[in-house]
Amino acid sequence: METIDPALLLSAYAQGLFPMADGADDPSVHWVEPRLRAILPLDGFRLSRSLKKTITGERFHVTTDRAFADIVALCAQPADDRPTTWINPVIKASYDRLFRLGHAHSVECWQMGELVGGLYGVTLGRAFFGESMVSRVRDASKVALAHLVARLRAGGWQLLDCQFITPHLESLGAIEIPQRDYLARLYSVLAGGAGTDGGAALAAGAGAAASGVPSPPFVAGDWGALDALGAALAEGRATGSPPGYVIAQLLTNTS
Repeated sequence: METIDPALLLSAYAQGLFPMADGADDPSVHWVEPRLRAILPLDGFRLSRSLKKTITGERFHVTTDRAFADIVALCAQPADDRPTTWINPVIKASYDRLFRLGHAHSVECWQMGELVGGLYGVTLGRAFFGESMVSRVRDASKVALAHLVARLRAGGWQLLDCQFITPHLESLGAIEIPQRDYLARLYSVLAGGAGTDGGAALAAGAGAAASGVPSPPFVAGDWGALDALGAALAEGRATGSPPGYVIAQLLTNTS
C-alpha cells in the first residue's frame, strides 16, 4: 500500500499543513492549510455537569492505543451526519505507519466490549494534532476528547490542534485563530520557545531526517503520564485511564 513518507508527513505538520483526500475512493491526497485554525486550549476544556457525570459514572471503558487501526476505520465509515469522508486508503496506511513509529495515538471508548467511539491524532514534541473523532453512541466522542485533554495536560503538552472549528468542538472549548497566530504558537511549542526561526529549522530538519522520522531538538510530551497516575491511584487500571473522578479533577484544575 502506498503511504506518505513519515518524514514528509511530520515535516508538513511542523509547518502547519496536513493531508486530506476528496473522498474515501479518491486515490490522491492534497495538503491543507486553513486560513482559520481551530485549537482547544488545554486549560479551557468545557466540562459540563452532564459530561462530568458521564465521565465520573464511567459509562465507557476508555483505553489508549489499543485499537488504533479500528478507530481510523470507524472514523472513515459514513454516518447519517457525515455521508462521505476524507480518509482514503493512503491516509489510513500512512497514519498506521506513524502509529507504529510512535508519532500517532488513539483514544478508544468501549461499551460491553464493543468499540463505540474515540479519536486519533499525531504527536510531535509537545503538540498534538487531532485528526478525527467518532461517536456511535451518545457522548462517546466527548468522553474521548475529555480523556485526551486530561492526558495531554498530565503529560506536559502545550498545543492541541483541532484543524477546523465545528459547533461540537466549540461547545467543548475550541476556539478559532488566524493561521499566522497558529503558526506562531506551533513554532514556539516545537522549538521550545525559540520562535518562528526555530520552527522553520525544525521543519527543515524533519524533512531531511535519514531515519524516516525527525531527530527533535525539543522535549516530547509524556503520553504515558496519565497511565502512571491511574496505576498509582487504582491497582489494575494501568491499561486504561484513571478513574473518572481523576479525569474530571484534571480538567477542572486550571492552576
